[in-house]
Amino acid sequence: MIIPVVLAGGSGTRLWPLSRKLCPKQLLKLTGDHTMLQNTLLRIKDAEGMADPIVICNEQHRYIVAEQLEAIGVRPAAVFLEPMGKNTAPAVAVAALKARAIDPKALIMVLPADHLISDQLEFYNAIKTAQAHAEKGALITFGVVPDKPETGYGYIRKGAPAPGSRSKENSGASMSDDPADAYVIDEFVEKPDLDTARQYLASGQYCWNSGMFMFGANTVLDEMRRFVPDIVDAAAAALQRAKPEGSLWLLDAGEFGRCPSDSIDYAVMERTGCGVMIPFAAGWDDLGSWAAIWAVGEKDANGNVLSGDVMINEVEKSFILSTRRLVAGVGLSGQVVVETPDAVLVADMEKAQSVKHIVDQLKKSGRKEAFVHTRMVLPWGEIEIIDPSEAMAIRKLKLSAGAHLFFDGHSHESLVWMVCSGKGEVEIDDKQTDFPPSGLLSLAPASRVGLGNSGPGPLVVLELIRQMDVAADHLVR
Repeated sequence: MIIPVVLAGGSGTRLWPLSRKLCPKQLLKLTGDHTMLQNTLLRIKDAEGMADPIVICNEQHRYIVAEQLEAIGVRPAAVFLEPMGKNTAPAVAVAALKARAIDPKALIMVLPADHLISDQLEFYNAIKTAQAHAEKGALITFGVVPDKPETGYGYIRKGAPAPGSRSKENSGASMSDDPADAYVIDEFVEKPDLDTARQYLASGQYCWNSGMFMFGANTVLDEMRRFVPDIVDAAAAALQRAKPEGSLWLLDAGEFGRCPSDSIDYAVMERTGCGVMIPFAAGWDDLGSWAAIWAVGEKDANGNVLSGDVMINEVEKSFILSTRRLVAGVGLSGQVVVETPDAVLVADMEKAQSVKHIVDQLKKSGRKEAFVHTRMVLPWGEIEIIDPSEAMAIRKLKLSAGAHLFFDGHSHESLVWMVCSGKGEVEIDDKQTDFPPSGLLSLAPASRVGLGNSGPGPLVVLELIRQMDVAADHLVR
């Protein structure tokens, strides 16, 4: 049994303003009709021998992750919520402990949730090769065969062909004439400068470190107890004291907080004597910048990637994305333009990764644009801020079928709800009533107010607040 472990806790700041702390890139639709997380789950669902996945994500993403899993019909073996980020080693320890409880002989395949893999057949072949070696006790990392001198990735140097690998090393053929399907890991190296990356590419002895792994749950736990026993102990305690939240599990914050922050690469893979690399070429990309999104996108005759309501004239080799408004471009070359309801990015393609410095400035200034979008997914549905002005705030509430929300009154000068679609009911100070035929309801100050969806489909309500004294937090419940 192979249990996929999908790590969905990254932040993706280099794809701002689309990617933000509370809705990072793995939760966005960047390459099609599904989000990166959904694509990862659907891709692995079709691989042979895969069991129900384990998903590990940030506690703050619980609702949107649950929504996205339900939307594609994936029923996970578990979804674990991290109360704080601790890098990949603690997450792998939690997943291995859970997988071992499901099946003492389980293999786990660790997958970041935000990668693109275009050649699924080649990817599945690599999984089969990895499984054969992992079942013999090897700790597998997947190495991407490089096609350019990339400075943004770490590299892995091939050692000798791994025991049991396909190779003609004993018949006189060279490694380049008949490459093995698996190699002993000789060395992990950090991100190189351009000249060094060119040397790596020319040598044919290096692969990019993809951040994907496969190993027996017991095998990796044994190695972690050998090298980082404090991580295993803290992860086990956090798992034992985890609190259920519906189908999700919130890891104990006190115990998980004791985990040192470390990657599985540093904690185990660079220290173990059982490491094996499976090279594969499957159109892999971690989509770490807007330039990377442009590179894999469908281009027009002038090399542009356009998305949304976009009109251009004399524009070439550019990426332009509109989420709501018309974006018009004239005389651009090699530019990135990304429009969202509350922020617009304009950047030179070659400097697109530097957007992270803008995000740092936003965080230092306490600007909400670094953290949240105008639309948020909540347990009962969605809330979208249409106009946040102090004089008259306007929000759109979308309640799922059967959903209810309550808050402890309001102290605004005026609070009005207007039904746009669906059927709703209101509760004011424990008295329940339907919306009037006009669909318009003005709420006087009250001690307790509730809104419910009494219809079979979504209930969409426009909320208008005059002289708002409190933030939208009262609706997050």
